[in-house]
Amino acid sequence: MIWMIPANGKMYDHASAFQKWGFIDWRQNLKFNVGDIVYIYCTKPFKKVMFKTIVDKESLSSEEIVNDEEYWFIKEEYIKSLGGKYARLRLVAQVDSEELTLVKLMMHGLNAAPQKGVKVSAELATYMDKHMNDYYSVNIFPESDDTENTYEGAVHAVLVNKYERSSIARQKCIQYYGCKCVVCEFEFEKVYGELGKNFIHVHHLTPLKEIGKEYIVDYKNDLIPVCPNCHAMLHREIDGERYSWQELRDKLKK
Repeated sequence: MIWMIPANGKMYDHASAFQKWGFIDWRQNLKFNVGDIVYIYCTKPFKKVMFKTIVDKESLSSEEIVNDEEYWFIKEEYIKSLGGKYARLRLVAQVDSEELTLVKLMMHGLNAAPQKGVKVSAELATYMDKHMNDYYSVNIFPESDDTENTYEGAVHAVLVNKYERSSIARQKCIQYYGCKCVVCEFEFEKVYGELGKNFIHVHHLTPLKEIGKEYIVDYKNDLIPVCPNCHAMLHREIDGERYSWQELRDKLKK
């Protein structure tokens, strides 16, 4: 069976939980079976499917699940979540693709934004699975041709193998800073409306060619949201030197 369930990122930090364990113990309100595929639809501000998981275990008691209190933003909700049965959803894939937005999903069989878990049609499942394999997203600027990645580490960091281009780090950067360019303050949604909602590039402050095999990326201090124009200018060199984002911002103000 194939399912889709909604996830409220303002209540629980799903990305960090997946980052730490590779799975989430989800309160089981549906008749999951081991081997079922579960797509996770992230609600506002993303409004898109961002995770594909597989049911690893089901009917777990609260004594058998991991202690994930640190990832609940509201302690009362964490306490309310305890009790009943749980399913362990192991991460299979994650992307941040404009092809998996609510609008696109509704064009391929989804009736409306899921308010609770729903079964997924064969057409929609095929469409989502195709784009779950699209690592290159329009939201990311191609800073490297390397695509080898592994994810481990703590809440505010992503441990990567060779080069970091993870949708988790990108997602958390956007959650923290928003979708306004830090250089010119351009916001796509204000100009393009729904078409531009949640669209932004993410820039690495440390050039990827300088990153070693293992590198800890702090999404608050190592990544910034920038518009495509400013992103391109940040990668331009004059006499072998590049502008910092602050220098580029100051240049625009002159």
